[in-house]
Amino acid sequence: MIANILIGAAIFGYATWALVRFINKSKKGKCGACDLKNSCSSNCSTPTKLP
Repeated sequence: MIANILIGAAIFGYATWALVRFINKSKKGKCGACDLKNSCSSNCSTPTKLP
């Protein structure tokens, strides 16, 4: 019984942590959340509209 509770708590804890991390990264934007943002050569400034 205790093992089931611990396993369930671990699963829900990890799911919560992953969800919070995803939300925080999505708030930063595409280039702000990228792991390669310091060495990336693409231009991630303001996007331009296509006509």
